[in-house]
Order: sequence, then structure tokens, then C-alpha cells
Amino acid sequence: MNRTPLRPLASVISARSKGENPDRIEARERAKRNQAMMTRQRKRAENRLMIMGVAFFFAFGAIGARMGMLAATEPAEPNAIASTSQILNQRADIVDRNGTVLATNLTTQSLYAQPPLMINPAKAAKDLMKIFPDLDEKRLTRDFTSGKRKFLWVKRKISPEQRQAVHDLGEPGLLFGPREMRLYPNGNLAAHILGGAGFGKEGVQAAEIVGVAGIEKYHDKLLRDPAMNGAPLELSIDLTAQATTRRVLNGGMKIMGAKGASAVLMEVNTGEIVSMVSLPDFDPNDRPNPLVEGDPSDSPLFNRAAQGLYELGSTFKLFAAATHLEKGLATPDTLINTESPMRVGKFKIRDFHNYGKTLSLTDVMVKSSNVGTARMALEAGAGAQQQMLSDLGFFEPVDVELGSATQTKPILPKRWSDISTMTISYGHGIAATPLHLATAYATITNGGYRVKPTLIKQRGIAKDRPQVISEKTSAQLRYMLRQVVAKGTASLGEVEGYEVAGKTGTADKPKPSGGYYEDRVIATFATVFPASNPKYVLILSLDEPEVFVHGEKRRTAGWTAVPVAAELISRVAPVLDLRPAVAAIDQITYTSAGN
Repeated sequence: MNRTPLRPLASVISARSKGENPDRIEARERAKRNQAMMTRQRKRAENRLMIMGVAFFFAFGAIGARMGMLAATEPAEPNAIASTSQILNQRADIVDRNGTVLATNLTTQSLYAQPPLMINPAKAAKDLMKIFPDLDEKRLTRDFTSGKRKFLWVKRKISPEQRQAVHDLGEPGLLFGPREMRLYPNGNLAAHILGGAGFGKEGVQAAEIVGVAGIEKYHDKLLRDPAMNGAPLELSIDLTAQATTRRVLNGGMKIMGAKGASAVLMEVNTGEIVSMVSLPDFDPNDRPNPLVEGDPSDSPLFNRAAQGLYELGSTFKLFAAATHLEKGLATPDTLINTESPMRVGKFKIRDFHNYGKTLSLTDVMVKSSNVGTARMALEAGAGAQQQMLSDLGFFEPVDVELGSATQTKPILPKRWSDISTMTISYGHGIAATPLHLATAYATITNGGYRVKPTLIKQRGIAKDRPQVISEKTSAQLRYMLRQVVAKGTASLGEVEGYEVAGKTGTADKPKPSGGYYEDRVIATFATVFPASNPKYVLILSLDEPEVFVHGEKRRTAGWTAVPVAAELISRVAPVLDLRPAVAAIDQITYTSAGN
């Protein structure tokens, strides 16, 4: 930077020649220099102020914009933040085989609170208790008055009446948000089948509905798939048959003094489950919490039909007969040694009554001889028994659209000894679910074709079904089952015109600590109808039944499960469009049932 001298020589010489004072030249030059310096400093300050002004403008503009966005956004806890566009709350309906709605969505309201906006938080908490008695008043008051909470859910779903009652409180800190909830219009009906639904992702303007159990959980992705395009999920259940089954089973459970009961009604050719009931049950609209201690089967959430593993007693004798017939070891008229007791090492096997030295194979089933069945099983061998039970599905969980069923594997002996072979032949030493038994009986009685149980409506009989036993053997077994009802242990199961055939089973309940109770049983009746042209299999079980008949307590299936099943068949058969047979029972013939 070039600086001008304060006393330029030319200016000094010129001033002296004119007689002027040269000091004035210096003062003039100093003034010019100061003026230029002040001008530069002023411009620099102006530029700095301009930059600061622009910076403040953008900073306060960003803050203002953010405040505007927050003011226009509904408040939410950090874990509940989700825009409506991110929450898929659509869910397909579930209907029965006739199109009757079993589960659907209903638009409702949620209730949440913003304590900073409340006028009188303590009073608001007290007033809410009058509308929602199930709330915790102390906790609610603490959350409202602590000053720590900016947002909290009060109720995730409320009725229109409750919404109006809250609105009438006039508290500005209590706010509502729209959402959809899952509604089960039939209450407890089909509770264990449907399972229930809850909320997944949720915000104050929407909530995602997700399945938590049953069909709702098993087909959760399908039900939420937009490709469903409003089409419902069709189940195999017939709601009228389901209601009939539950009503009769509930009444039978009370009359027989049982602590629980289950029933499975299955189509023998398609495997479609027409009704399935487990009692006690629950309302999926208000699903209870699971038990955290004690016996899981004491919970109403426990599905006795699909989760309950029970020794099913003499219902298993039919499988020993099937093995003998299929292998050509006997015919229905072959005499079987039933001399009792049967000694095997240190064990003795006895019959409930003394049936003499021999019975025909048919009468072994009719009179339910443990000794005769055990001797047949021992003759056929453990390998043949295992093969039959495996072919019928007793070695794996039932592959049906219920998570509880697919995780329930039968309990088998660790070592399949001769004594195991004999006791398993009459349903002891092996535990399976009623749904396993229904599948096996459908296979045994439909001509011998393995069925796959399902809760989804089918369009026909599956092709290429594996055949477990021949149609001839199947017909012979149906004849035996018919005789059990006509003149055997299930004589109380007769329903005129419907050719009921079946097998009773009574098994002592095992103790949690080991051994068996002497006065507690599982009573089961496995039945098929009509016997000459089977359409349906029904498995009905009662847990710890006891009824006083003819001056004494009765616990066996013939006195407990059988009459309940007969009442159910008489009521449900007309619902399923089954007309009673016109021909007399003794005129019914069984195709291929000969020797």
C-alpha cells in the first residue's frame, strides 16, 4: 500500500514561494488520511452487520419453521412416533364357510393425554376413573402431575359412549385419535380358532393391527396383504355348528362335573374342521393375559383340542385292530385270547370284566378288552405298531393352521419295549391331542386315505392322498365301531337314523409328580357318522368328569362322554344337512365289510 507523505516536497516549495505556512499542508494531508481510514472502517462494519443480519434471518427462519411444524404435528412419545402413511392398518375379514363374519375391523377412537395442556390434572385423573374403573388412579395422577410426561396413552380403544363422557369433562389435555380395532362379533364362539389381535406400530392417528394367536397370527401376513383386495379369508368352520357344539359341550361339562372339555368335528374326506371347541374359553375382544405360574391347562387360553396332550385310552384299540386286519393276521371273526390277567414279567394286564378265554376280534373292540388288544399288539410286533401310528400322524405335531398345534408333539416312550407295545395298544404310555385322534379316525374310516386337517375352506378332495389301509380294512373297522355303539360300551351313543359308530376311551390322569390319580380320568368318545357312508368324525373329551348314576359315581367315557356326544350329534347333524336314514339299523350294509 503506497502512502502519500504528510509534507510533499512539491507542495512545500509551492507554499513557500507563495508565502504560505507549510505546516498547513501537513494538517490538510493528515485530515485526508484520517477521512479515508474512517470510510474504510465504516464500510467494513457495514459488511459485517449485513452478514450477521443474513445469518440471524436464516437461523430464526429455520427455528420458526420447525416450531410451526411441531405446532401442526400431533404429540407422541418417542416409541409411538409413526406417520399415518407408515402404518398399514388394513386387515382382511375372516368368515366361516358360509360367509358369516367371524372377524372384522371397526373404526373407533383412542384416548391420550398431554399433561402440560391440562387445567386440573388431579381432577382429570379422578374423573377418568368414573368412566374407566379399570385404570390405576394413583399411577394416572402421578403421570398427570409429575411434570415429566408430555404424552401418555390413557386408553388405546374406547367406545362412542366413553368418548362422549370424556369429552364432557371439558379437559383440554385429554385428546382423541382415530384408529381401527379388530372386532369379533360372535364373542367366545371360535375363540381358540381365531386367537385374537392386538396393536403393532401405533401413532395417535392410526394403529397397525397384528395377530397374536390362532388363525389371526398364523395368517397374519396374508390378512394384511393389500393383494387380498378386500377379499375375506374363508374358514372351514360352520358358525351354526360351532355354536351348537359349544352349547352342548358346555352343558355336558356342567352336568358331568368336568373341569374342562373339548370337541373336534372334522369332515372325513377333506380334513376340514367344521367345529372345534375348548372349554373354558375366552372372548377374543377382551383377551386375558397368559398364566405366569401353575398348570397352563387351567388358563382359558389353553386349547385342549390342539394343545392338550392326553392318554386317550381305549380309542387306540382300533389301531391295533387295523394293524392285525391289514397284515392278514386276523379277520373280524378271528378268536383272540382274552384270558385275564395277562402276565408280562412283573406286570399284569387285566380287563374291567372277565370276558372268558377268547373273544372274536370284533368283540374285543365291542367289549374293549385290554388283554385281547395287548396280545394282538404283541403278536404284530412293535415295528408294525410304530409304522401304523406313524402313518396316522402320531409321531409329529398336527400340521394345521394353528401355532399351538404345530408346536405340540405327541409324547412317546423313550424305549419302545414289549410292555410299551402292549400298553400303547390300549392308549396308555402315549399322549396325543384330540386333534391327532380326529385326524387318525378320519383316515381309518374314510377308506384308509390319509387326510390333512385344515381350518381353511377347501374346494374338493385332495388328489394323490397316501393310502394307509385298504378300503376293505376301513369298512371292517367301521363295522366294528358300529357294533360298539349298537351293543357295546358306547350304547348310550345311539342316535336313531344316523348310524353312529365309535370307540370309548377312559384313561387315568397322570400326576405332575409321577404316577396316576385313582379318581381322575380323561374320558373320550371317538365317533364317526353315518357308519355306512361316513361324513364326519367327532372327538369329544371330558377332563375329570364324574356323574352319579344308579347309586354310584361314574367316570368312564360310556357314562360321561358318550351321552354328551350323542346329544351333540342329534343337534348338529341336521345343521350339516344330514338327514336320518330311513332304513332300519339292522338292514344297513357295509361295503367290503366281509371277512
